[in-house]
Amino acid sequence: MLASVTRSVYYFTMCYACGTPLGYGEKPGFNDVCPSCGADIHVCRMCRFYAPGTHWDCAETIDELVVDKEKRNHCEFFMLVDNQAKKSLLGSPVTTDDAKRRFNALFGD
Repeated sequence: MLASVTRSVYYFTMCYACGTPLGYGEKPGFNDVCPSCGADIHVCRMCRFYAPGTHWDCAETIDELVVDKEKRNHCEFFMLVDNQAKKSLLGSPVTTDDAKRRFNALFGD
């Protein structure tokens, strides 16, 4: 008989408020806080679906606006952001000069 293998997810991220590395073997609870600074963890700013500029700043189809993005909430879509994955998707930050150069290259000087 084969033993069943339980696959667990390990999240690695950093606190949005103080930058302390956080590791979770499972989804953080609604009341979890950063052990270093006490900031709430179950907040929009720590969610992988947090997308400023989209409808209600969320990539998911949430039913109502979460006004304070740094205050704990009970959103069922919440998934802890993986800073390394997000960083690799976004690449390096674009500076103002880079943006102007790209704009001019697109539309001419």
